[in-house]
Amino acid sequence: MDVKIDVLIIGSGIAALQAARLLGQQLQVQIVTKSSVDMSSSYRAQGGIAAVTKPEDNTAYHIADTLTAGEDHHEKKHVEALINDGTKIIQQFLMDDLPIDREASGEPALGLEGAHSYHRILHAGGDRTGQVFIDYLLKQLPSNVVINCYEMAYELLLNTDGACIGVLTQGTHGTKRYFAHHVIIASGGAGALYPSSTNYAINTGDGIALAFRAGAAISDMEFMQFHPSLLWCNGEAKGLVSEAVRGAGGIFVDAQRRPIMKGVHPQLDLAPRHITAYTLFKKRVTGHETYIDISAIQQFEKKFPTIAKLCADNGVDIQHGLIPVAPGSHFLMGGIIADDIGRTSIPNLYAVGEVACTGVHGANRLASNSLLEGIAFGQKMAHAILQTGCKQYNFTVIHKAHQQAIPSLLAKEHLQQTMMHALGIIRNPQDMQQFAKQLPPLQTLQHVEINGLGQQELELYMMHIVASLMVNAALTRKETRGAHIRSDKPNKDRLWAQRWIIFEHGQMKVRNTLYEYHQTRGNAQAIL
Repeated sequence: MDVKIDVLIIGSGIAALQAARLLGQQLQVQIVTKSSVDMSSSYRAQGGIAAVTKPEDNTAYHIADTLTAGEDHHEKKHVEALINDGTKIIQQFLMDDLPIDREASGEPALGLEGAHSYHRILHAGGDRTGQVFIDYLLKQLPSNVVINCYEMAYELLLNTDGACIGVLTQGTHGTKRYFAHHVIIASGGAGALYPSSTNYAINTGDGIALAFRAGAAISDMEFMQFHPSLLWCNGEAKGLVSEAVRGAGGIFVDAQRRPIMKGVHPQLDLAPRHITAYTLFKKRVTGHETYIDISAIQQFEKKFPTIAKLCADNGVDIQHGLIPVAPGSHFLMGGIIADDIGRTSIPNLYAVGEVACTGVHGANRLASNSLLEGIAFGQKMAHAILQTGCKQYNFTVIHKAHQQAIPSLLAKEHLQQTMMHALGIIRNPQDMQQFAKQLPPLQTLQHVEINGLGQQELELYMMHIVASLMVNAALTRKETRGAHIRSDKPNKDRLWAQRWIIFEHGQMKVRNTLYEYHQTRGNAQAIL
């Protein structure tokens, strides 16, 4: 079945819907999403949106906080675009009556989160910010935006000029072949490669694997952010306990209610995430359970209804004032290299949101910058596409010779457990090298013939691509920086400052810039 449209979007989170809301006003847009629209990381986001809305705050402060948290591994001009443009976009949303939480005076109720120097976190519905925002955007979608749920994109289509012209999907209605002038990957991250994660089980990095197979440039795959506070019950992670809980007065403690972060960092429990997660990890390795003490937070159930229900559903009595927590995978800073309007190294292929690597999050994302990124860069990308228009005339598919049979793959549970062991919060070269040997080579994985594979087989195959990208990058970066912590190299190395590990066409290179530019197609395209 062939479908011909103007724009095809893979994913249904906040970046995808923001783009569709604007593109659909002039163009025919279809969205394909692996599950339903209420199963994205955006939808379940408890935290808020970081944006400057008070006169005592300043975008320069927000930019500085972002650079500090990410340990200066950034594309600074994109950080400035994110904060400055994002502030204006959020202020417009507020003027358009986005239903955020407000004080009795009517002013936005601003929260404080880790590594922020000011109260600037906007929330909605207490701890249901993502859900409220997604519902708000869904109601604004034009009628010519079509959402196709339970379809997995598994192969990008390129034309004889090397431009992206579509995608193959597999779903409840069989295989579809979409053709589009513009293809946007907004499929989210890869937290589900780990056994304990804040992500849904569907977040297996498919979009990154799609782009890698097509030859797109990928970077920063060593930087996986671990959130310090997943609800921990009966040896399993049950969901996220938002950083906003600590912003409201919660503190990390052990079973005897002794503060854990005292003496570790000047910001104590609101230190950057790699510091809090690592501190809790070390505490738990020594056999101590870890908790958030919420006894100082008045009306907890009213302020955090989602977390209160999560605790109740898992038998945690919050009246005792302690919520058991442990670190887990949360956000991938790396992905498909894209600029601030989503352009990748393949013409007509765009990436936005967590699946993209734009250089805005550095080595460790600042809390609540992710929803801002989806909103801001989703809008910038949509405006750029509308200005470009639909000018693709070559829809002749080039058929690549993918002749490799699918190699032997690890079982999904084994892969996840090994990811946590070898590529968890702290890493050592021996475990990473052993893990790399268990995975098929990247060049083999890139050229596998996947037609005829079922969805579970496709997903496992793509998980192996992402795992291999991550372990090869982590082995190559011989330092500790942000979320990337190596036991054998515990400090930052100035020789690795502003160095990017980049994969393209099955090859890995270390470069001094995230981007190189050329002008052969009229508009600057980010290539390597």
